[in-house]
Amino acid sequence: MVEVTRRVRIATERVLDWRKRMSDNIAYALLAYTGLQIFVTLGALKGQKSSIIPYFALVILVVAIIPACRRFERRWNRLTNEQAADPSYGPAYRRDRLWLWALAIGLPFALTALFMGLTRFVTG
Repeated sequence: MVEVTRRVRIATERVLDWRKRMSDNIAYALLAYTGLQIFVTLGALKGQKSSIIPYFALVILVVAIIPACRRFERRWNRLTNEQAADPSYGPAYRRDRLWLWALAIGLPFALTALFMGLTRFVTG
């Protein structure tokens, strides 16, 4: 009976592990972010005169997302095994997941728009 209870608990921990869920979301968000970054920046480069600012935007985009993702990952990797399986962390997980995806989707558009505005201002 004790072994069955232990197996159920282990299975439950595998199903509900906030650390793994956040890590998976970070990986998928980085893939989406990279695809958007390339798509948005290349689209912006096609219509512009030769300028280094869009390339600078690519560097800034890479530099901006890595620390944010590391912060999310660090916050969730500090959980103990018991905390990682605790359903009460659900609201915090949803909040962090929302912020992560907002950054991953919004940052390429926002920074590309900013740098495109700077390009138009500088090249006038």
